[in-house]
Amino acid sequence: MNIDDLVWQKDWHGGVPPRLVEEILERGGLEVLVEAARERGDWFCAEGAVRGLCADGEFARAWAVVEPFTATGWQPAIRAGADVLLRWGRVEQALELAHPPGPGAEPGDAWPDYAEVLVGAGRVDEAIDALVPYLGERGVLQALVRITEGQDRDDRLLELLTPVAEDFSRDPRQCGIGDLWYALSARTTVLERSGRADEAMSLLGADVAARRYGPENTVDFHAELLARHGRIEPLRELATRTRNSKAVRAYVTTLEDLGRAAEAEAYLRGFHDPAAGPDIFMVALQEFLIRQDRLDEAVQVVGHTFDDLYESLLQSTMILMAEQGHPDKAVQLTEGRSPEFLEENERYWLRSNRWWLMGEAGRSREAIAEIEALPPDEVDDREVTIAWLLARDDRTEEAVALLRRCPGSQAATDLARLLVRQGRCAEAVAVIPDVSTQRAENRRLLGKGKEAE
Repeated sequence: MNIDDLVWQKDWHGGVPPRLVEEILERGGLEVLVEAARERGDWFCAEGAVRGLCADGEFARAWAVVEPFTATGWQPAIRAGADVLLRWGRVEQALELAHPPGPGAEPGDAWPDYAEVLVGAGRVDEAIDALVPYLGERGVLQALVRITEGQDRDDRLLELLTPVAEDFSRDPRQCGIGDLWYALSARTTVLERSGRADEAMSLLGADVAARRYGPENTVDFHAELLARHGRIEPLRELATRTRNSKAVRAYVTTLEDLGRAAEAEAYLRGFHDPAAGPDIFMVALQEFLIRQDRLDEAVQVVGHTFDDLYESLLQSTMILMAEQGHPDKAVQLTEGRSPEFLEENERYWLRSNRWWLMGEAGRSREAIAEIEALPPDEVDDREVTIAWLLARDDRTEEAVALLRRCPGSQAATDLARLLVRQGRCAEAVAVIPDVSTQRAENRRLLGKGKEAE
């Protein structure tokens, strides 16, 4: 087992794709995953096998699957192995496995993982103590809040979080530790779950007013908090004052949930300027109208942008309509586009989006005819696209036969997915190149890219 292979799988999503692993599990292919983990060193197969075995109470077998991966010292494997041991009742062994090797040597998430095992062993105070020296490190504050939920330790957490948040509030630039801006949302999360939501809202309101923002926008968090507690007027004021997209959407959807859709629409239309370019209010109004099943009006709101070469909302509108179950309407939007827009976009994304939507709308044969009428060199991934459309048209064997002739990882993955749906799980895993082969191919492609530069 090679730790570089494991890291590569996670970073590049090599090996058997996680979504395919889930499909294999759902279709009873647990033993296929166990074998793939053992024979191929495939981490995603190992993860899936461990989940399946633990769900069946086969903890000894789950440990046998994950133990070779833990021997590399790779943290995700350590985390998974400790969880298996804990569920198996081997608490001390789990703690020994999860314990970081020592100061300065441990990965950034080693101490949070160890603290989580301590909580699982019923040693909550020790878990908190283990994290206190690392409060400023990335992810530690979030982990501390997460692992103590429901553990009756909120008062102690607030003792730790409050001075950190106050230090940050006084002068974020001089706080000294970049990750501590999480203390703002961490403190309010603990206040809310301990029944002190009013205090949490008041503190967040002060942070927003002082513009104490981090990569996790404080306005977003404040809007979500107000929405959860039905504070309509403060939420409206926040959305209107900040013009923040999440606050606007939170206010509108809260009104909808309360049966006040007309009020939500009036609010959005009051902010939307039809003569202006695309903005969050235009998009929010469009989303609202689609949710209300007023598709023609939704198109009308943004339709004037569709042929714009720089600010077109055509693609996002097509995707929204498809997500709401209207792929046929989305296909119609691809028709009647200006020659300038088609010259810029048709070959690069409009055609492929159109064929995808046609497949979703039950028009696969028509889409295939369009593809076959074009010169082969004008269609990227031509055979893979046709195979997908064949499968959508219930012509699975034709799709399988076509994909077997296609090179590349996308064709292999699509083929594997079709085989899984036919119950041929072992065959599906076999068509995915193993990790070493994928890494070699990746290195070859990177080398080609550097030569081209």
